This record gives sequence, C-alpha cells and structure tokens, in this order.
Amino acid sequence: MNTTYTVAGMTCGHCVSAVSAELTKLPGVQNVAVDLESKAVTVTSAGPLELDLVRAAVDEAGYELS
Repeated sequence: MNTTYTVAGMTCGHCVSAVSAELTKLPGVQNVAVDLESKAVTVTSAGPLELDLVRAAVDEAGYELS
C-alpha cells in the first residue's frame, strides 16, 4: 500500500534522511521515498498506517505533516 503525505520544512538531504529514518521505524513500513522539491513523502507499507503515528514520526524528525 502506497500513501503520499506532504511534509513542510524539508530543504536538504539531511531533512530527507531524518524524515525517512523516523518513518521507517513505524510497524509495517517497507519503504519511504521523498521528493524534496514537491515535499512529497510516499510511504510503502503492508497495510494502512494511523495518521497520528505518521504525524508523530514526522514531528520527531523535526518537521510538520501538512
């Protein structure tokens, strides 16, 4: 299952790494792909993810889910 989110505040490769690292810790997440230019983060997971968990992971990385 692929779900795309918009993450505000990402500007560089470090941002991409931080967001990807936190999201890959979530149960069931198989892959995270980030398009820095559009701020789109596509998460591939075994099933649906709770939005609150995704938001908390992005917050932990220091960014904001839009």
